[in-house]
Amino acid sequence: MATAAPAVPRTLPRTQSRTLRPLPLDTLRALRHLGPNWYAPVMGTAIVGTAGAGLPGADGVPGLRTVCTAFWALSLALLLVLLCARALHWIHHHDQARAHLRDPATAPFYGCLAMALTAVGGGALVVGRDWIGLPAAVALDAVLFGAGTVVGLVAAVAVPYLLVVRGGAASPVWLLPVVAPMVSAALGPLLVPHLPPGQWRSTLFVACLAMFGLSLLATLVMLPLVLARLVSTASPLPLALTPTLFLALGPLGQSTTAAGHFADLAPGVVPVPQATAAAAAVLYGVPVMGFALLWLALAGALVLRARRRGMGFSMTWWAFTFPVGTCVTGAASLGRHTGLAVLDVLAIALYVLLVAAWSGAAARTVRGLVSGELLAGPRPAPGAPRPVTARTR
Repeated sequence: MATAAPAVPRTLPRTQSRTLRPLPLDTLRALRHLGPNWYAPVMGTAIVGTAGAGLPGADGVPGLRTVCTAFWALSLALLLVLLCARALHWIHHHDQARAHLRDPATAPFYGCLAMALTAVGGGALVVGRDWIGLPAAVALDAVLFGAGTVVGLVAAVAVPYLLVVRGGAASPVWLLPVVAPMVSAALGPLLVPHLPPGQWRSTLFVACLAMFGLSLLATLVMLPLVLARLVSTASPLPLALTPTLFLALGPLGQSTTAAGHFADLAPGVVPVPQATAAAAAVLYGVPVMGFALLWLALAGALVLRARRRGMGFSMTWWAFTFPVGTCVTGAASLGRHTGLAVLDVLAIALYVLLVAAWSGAAARTVRGLVSGELLAGPRPAPGAPRPVTARTR
């Protein structure tokens, strides 16, 4: 009589599948505290490339455009890595991801996602086309601009709603979701010449104008709240959040850049004379850039004061990059429309500051990733005023 072969345990395939997991558990645990603020390095890296390519006389500097394109390629790689990492974060740490979304202190950083998408997309048309070709650059920008604009508009409504419902002390990070539409307004005009003439071009141009107004007026509402927090003695701004004061430069510099792009494109899209559009851009941009320089000096002084009081490195240092970069592009735009050499010098000086800020933030970020400190859980926030120097991640 034949003996039946022993049955293979049904649990074997399941056990084998467990041993072939694509990611180790340590890696998944490290992603638990990967918040949306990590998109800030993408923005800061992308603006180094696009701002450098638009500097006065940039075409005459050998190798500068290649370096700028390399920065854009790095920002694209960072964006892809972060999108994958954040997807894993939502899959494996859904509770933490939802907690970030409901937290008034963390939710504003979803504006960084929108700005990272649009910044990398705009960089594809400015410098990325040198390496990937114009058709691929237009397609990539269209996808990233569309996704970034949708995310930005949703964040511009949902995050302020959350802040109203849940409350909390005003912070410069509150500006992030309302600045995102301004980035779309400044970079959207790059796509206008690649659209069919007529309704398509006019619709995108008018949409960018609407986002310009949306973001500008929302910033005018938010900025007084930030100023009130600065002079408050009851709830002073924590030292670790001091670098976020630079975020106010974002809507100022980006709106000046957007006004310059509107002036360049308006005569071909709407019935406005070139001279009138250029004059409007200058009349708007020069006063705004003057206030931006005032804010830069104030924020810089407060950062130096916080540094003397023990402010250490945190991811908020990336606030030194993208907002300053928007001032570079704004000053360069004004220089083109006025022909004033002093504005060209200002753009170059601000770009030097941008590169220095990026170098410092990037070096410390790499060091923090290697040590594991930046991906560790946030330290408990004590109630006493003294420990407010604790780092935020």
